Amino acid sequence: MEATQKTAVIDVTKTLQLLKAIGDAIIESVRSAGPLGAPGGHLYAALMGFGINLQQYEQIMSGLVAAKMLRKSGELYFIAN
Repeated sequence: MEATQKTAVIDVTKTLQLLKAIGDAIIESVRSAGPLGAPGGHLYAALMGFGINLQQYEQIMSGLVAAKMLRKSGELYFIAN
């Protein structure tokens, strides 16, 4: 394997680890919000501090909803049942 290929594999691995950590943190935040749900704007504001832009946030959240880890109602997120 060439050096550039090794770097690409490491970059992808690090990216996946980071995305998993972000997803886990979001799920835990939503869980701690309880039955009233977690406002999407609050979640986004918290992630902005880590350099997440709106498009990235929307992609992450739609992925968590599509994976049935979260449920969205209006602008609130809940743990999927």
